Amino acid sequence: MKTQNLKIAFLLTGILIVNMVFSKPKIAVANIDYKGKDSNPTSLGNYLRIEMAKVDAFEVTDRYDQEYLLKKKDFTIENCYGKLCLVEVGKMLGVDKMISGSIDTYGETILLTLNLIDVATSTTEKTFVKEYLNLPQEFPGIISCAVKEMNSLPMDIEYLKRVTKKFNLESSVNNPEKTTLNMSGPRFGVAFLTGDAARVMRAGKQDGGFDGYPYLFQFGYQFEKQYLTQGNLQALFEFLPMINGLDQGLFIPSFTILHGLRNNKNGFEFAFGPTVRFAKEAEGYFDANNNWNIGTSWSGSPAANPYPIETRLDSRGDVKLEGGFVFAVGFTVKSGNLNIPLNTFVMPSKDGVRFGASFGFNAKKN
Repeated sequence: MKTQNLKIAFLLTGILIVNMVFSKPKIAVANIDYKGKDSNPTSLGNYLRIEMAKVDAFEVTDRYDQEYLLKKKDFTIENCYGKLCLVEVGKMLGVDKMISGSIDTYGETILLTLNLIDVATSTTEKTFVKEYLNLPQEFPGIISCAVKEMNSLPMDIEYLKRVTKKFNLESSVNNPEKTTLNMSGPRFGVAFLTGDAARVMRAGKQDGGFDGYPYLFQFGYQFEKQYLTQGNLQALFEFLPMINGLDQGLFIPSFTILHGLRNNKNGFEFAFGPTVRFAKEAEGYFDANNNWNIGTSWSGSPAANPYPIETRLDSRGDVKLEGGFVFAVGFTVKSGNLNIPLNTFVMPSKDGVRFGASFGFNAKKN
């Protein structure tokens, strides 16, 4: 009999030890103190409760059980944010821990504070304080980040940057009230010519050339319209009126329309679209010696011109509208409020490929 009782005692002791080792501390979640108009303490407390339930280290008291038990004692958890009040509530609920917090607004930023209270010792076990951007619509995500960071759990680092870094690349997170963002600004660059276009630029004016160099400096202004900002991508149109060739005494206006995508995480973008420019062109032909002759008249024999007539760049010609297509890639560097877009582009054509690079600047506009 004694042996049987001893076995039972050992079994109960083992069960008690296992229960002590593997049981999770019970925690009840109070509201988060917030005086703003965009949310309320009860809703913020519910967000906090949901996130604490995801933390495997605690057994979170059900919201309805919590309300029922407090109502039986004729007590309300509203306006209960201090340690003394939280400890009293914790004893009423029979939990080990209590957690609450506050959100204080300071212009464009908020200060989120979370306090974890040990009910048995009436002490603050852990305090978490962090500054975030003032984005009320992102409070659920901000609270999620805070709970994970407070409990040393992995989190979305890119999202954390967007709700903490004031000068992070724009997205639907840190620009919630805008479906479009204006990133317009001046652009400067250089275009290099190849093929026939480069040869014409180098040739003397007596031969229809421009007596210049096979590159053109350009400047202008970019008007940008972003019509979609979702996730990590923005879709946009870019309108670029430019002036080319002033460095060589030329005046070559152009206008380009690009359609592309930009990545919010790293600023990388690509775009493509048509371009038109004014250039001097003339009709003529290449003779048997591959010399360019302007005009269509032919004085040799036979009477009909045996060489095909074509149109090409010629400084002696008339100004005409010329079309093309542009492919561009680039990325944006940020420095405070300043955006510095850096781009490269390529324009294939029958006269030779044109390629180049440009940069600009603009400030984030609220």
